[in-house]
Amino acid sequence: MAKLFFRFAAMNSGKSTQLLQIANNYESMGKTVALYTSAIDDRYGVGMITSRLNIQRESNTFDAGFDFLAQDYGDTACILVDEAQFMTPEQAQQLHRLAHTRNIPVICFGLRTDFRGHPFPGSAWLLSLAEDVEEIKTICQCGRKATMHIRIDGAGRRVKEGPQVEIGGEARYRAVCGRCFHQD
Repeated sequence: MAKLFFRFAAMNSGKSTQLLQIANNYESMGKTVALYTSAIDDRYGVGMITSRLNIQRESNTFDAGFDFLAQDYGDTACILVDEAQFMTPEQAQQLHRLAHTRNIPVICFGLRTDFRGHPFPGSAWLLSLAEDVEEIKTICQCGRKATMHIRIDGAGRRVKEGPQVEIGGEARYRAVCGRCFHQD
């Protein structure tokens, strides 16, 4: 029986690497996967899932108006979604329905919270609906488990205000533990 999975973590934990490995595992068995990433994440080009280990793969994209249920998945064995925090609550609900009505496992990877510690709406819904939730671990520069993010400016100073979504990698964000997150 298929189900909805959510794998969340702070940045630099290997989420995209794991997604690409899962895709490779299915395909090495002759099975078809459907890959999705957010259309707003253009760090490595629109429609590219890219690991910091320099593994890269083309992908379908979703935006706020995308309907996962309207797609023809044919003989797809698994649906893999990167940057799932950028999904809408409705899209998280669609993926839950898809897993249960079309019997296709759906594995989503994403961040849980933004740089202010606020939940991303897509992630909040995935945490509520997914039958299998797993935290992928990474560490803060102080050595503790990183669970949060801080946004930094060009000079490396912490930014505490601004829009929830501002695309950027290590030049704009750092994964930190709760203690470092609350230091001023």
